[in-house]
Amino acid sequence: MIENSKNPALAAQRNDPSFENVFQELKWRGLIHVSTDESALEETLAGEPITYYCGFDPTAASLHIGNLVQLLTVRRIQLAGHRPLGLVGGATGLIGDPKQAGERVLNTPETVAGWVQRLQSQVQRFLAFEGDNAAQMVNNLDWWQGIGALEMMRDIGKYFRVGTMIKKEIVAKRLNSDEGISYTEFSYQLLQGYDFLRLHQDYGCLMQTGGSDQWGNITAGTELVRRAAEVPAHALATPLITNADGTKFGKSEGNAIWLDAELCSPYTFYQFWLNSTDADVITRLKVFTFLTRAEIEELAKAVESEPFKRQAQKRLAWEVTVLVHGEEATRKVIDASEALFGKGEIAEIDEQTLQAVAAELPGVQLSAEEATAVSLLTETGLVSSKSEARRAVQDGGAYVNNNKVDAVDTTVPESSWLYGRYLLVRRGKKNLAVVTRA
Repeated sequence: MIENSKNPALAAQRNDPSFENVFQELKWRGLIHVSTDESALEETLAGEPITYYCGFDPTAASLHIGNLVQLLTVRRIQLAGHRPLGLVGGATGLIGDPKQAGERVLNTPETVAGWVQRLQSQVQRFLAFEGDNAAQMVNNLDWWQGIGALEMMRDIGKYFRVGTMIKKEIVAKRLNSDEGISYTEFSYQLLQGYDFLRLHQDYGCLMQTGGSDQWGNITAGTELVRRAAEVPAHALATPLITNADGTKFGKSEGNAIWLDAELCSPYTFYQFWLNSTDADVITRLKVFTFLTRAEIEELAKAVESEPFKRQAQKRLAWEVTVLVHGEEATRKVIDASEALFGKGEIAEIDEQTLQAVAAELPGVQLSAEEATAVSLLTETGLVSSKSEARRAVQDGGAYVNNNKVDAVDTTVPESSWLYGRYLLVRRGKKNLAVVTRA
């Protein structure tokens, strides 16, 4: 079994002991949307260790929380004793799998190579690379760059049937669209299919995992292994995660929730999970945490009996943020969140977190000369008029950096600007805004 991981938050994790095998745990967590023969797959995962893989294409500079579903699924299977291969597609990333909306923009080889390195470092944080079932990282460019067009058509293409290829859901949709589909994207399933065969030949790989939107490409691989290597190959796909109301999961104000702290700050990341609805939070706990069934059932009871306490949301936000960003960053985020509402020292919020706060809250730019008590309240929209601002001050309900404003003609001293740039303005207990120095 695994004893070490590059991610301290994962190092001590184990699968839920209440389940007899990992297949049943994955099923309970809602992580099996579709698979090859279910009974054969369950028997395989309950038996001797096998090698399996999951692939990630470098079509962006970071993975996102949709990819996190795959990373944690791979980790759960590794915890059951199986050997994972983390594939980052330096070759397939140059092509990109077909999208619903039309042809992808092809990135330069230099851009893709840089993204490969970034994604490899992210994948590595969720797997263990020591022990009897140590993970390995692979890059499909290592074999594809040595394969010529004639070799590809003669030795690989002969196993694929065009009739089967055009029936794949995404291909069929694109063929029937006005834009159609290029041969480049049409051939993507051949590339991913060969990846499985190559990993079987080089590592004895017998199973692939991925998202349900990749099922057509995944089964291209299982079929190729069956035809070319004459052995059964297994696959399972996780469902597309959606919100309870059916809307797309993983978006915040139109932006993806990235795993890279530079693209999505730990503060924004934490707040995303904290804002989960009661209808969604238990599903999220099953998919995105390693809490046991007993722990999750207790939190489900809390959602029913004391939803106002938001215990499940707080636990979800803590667990996932620690997994992705570490415990220290998560504690900073929680301290900052409490400080915003007067439960801690504003001045102790680090600048990076404060920048993230400023991006999340309503705000306005003002010069130091404009920063009077009345203008801070009115310009940020915390009140609708100057007279309302004066009443808020007189009633003791106006705060700058958690300090109560005592007079309507109060001006902000130079020393109050946090990092020389920010003021946190609050009206009452919950209404917050940020002023950035112009």
